[in-house]
Amino acid sequence: MGRKTNLKQFGLIGKRLDYSFSKNYFETKFKALNLPHSYTNFEFESETDLADFLIDEVYKLNGFNITIPYKEIIIPYLDRLDKTADETQAVNTVVVQKGTLTGYNTDIHGFSKSIEPLLSNHKTALVLGTGGASKAIVYALKKLGIHSQLVSRTPASNQLTYQDLDKNIMEKHTVIINTTPLGTSPKTEEAPNIPYQHITESHLFFDLVYNPSLTKFLRLAQEHNAKIQNGLAMLEFQADKAWSLWNTEH
Repeated sequence: MGRKTNLKQFGLIGKRLDYSFSKNYFETKFKALNLPHSYTNFEFESETDLADFLIDEVYKLNGFNITIPYKEIIIPYLDRLDKTADETQAVNTVVVQKGTLTGYNTDIHGFSKSIEPLLSNHKTALVLGTGGASKAIVYALKKLGIHSQLVSRTPASNQLTYQDLDKNIMEKHTVIINTTPLGTSPKTEEAPNIPYQHITESHLFFDLVYNPSLTKFLRLAQEHNAKIQNGLAMLEFQADKAWSLWNTEH
């Protein structure tokens, strides 16, 4: 008789996942830990397709991650939200336990751990993009004592547009964070439309994109002697936090 293995199944929910960090990261982790677990990418073209999966198939999993564009859309389909997921209204990790789906936001943990050592004297930040990822970033920055200002393509209350950005605003906000997918491989020629000519060595540029490791956004900042950081460490920290949640009795 062979030894019974405690096989667990995990996955990632999103729309375009061929670029995904998570599958390779967790499969490498499972191999290193000599675990028989699996990690599958689940791509859905629409919320309707996602809803069908959440009703019929999701309980076969022990946990899963969520990425663009479903971090906010998935919330009504969950049974519970962790405090930070509730406050940000964005979810990137779900624990499936005892027939219940509980949502968490480990992006907050991952971002905080990766940017905190770089902050030094910084006090203000521009957060480029207003999607689910930006909510976690704004929340984390507040906890770190950094005042943030959202920047979007469309006008709205309490946020700037890219056209609003000028020398004065760029000088006042020394941390610039890209939460949009602009610059992700294969469209590496893209970058947020900000006035890069006003960047100085006093700036810190942080890109949630990790592929390529040096995006156009970061390269343009580097050319002006700004400090730069891509999103790889953030992804590793948030993935490890998700793994911890999946292996904890709730």
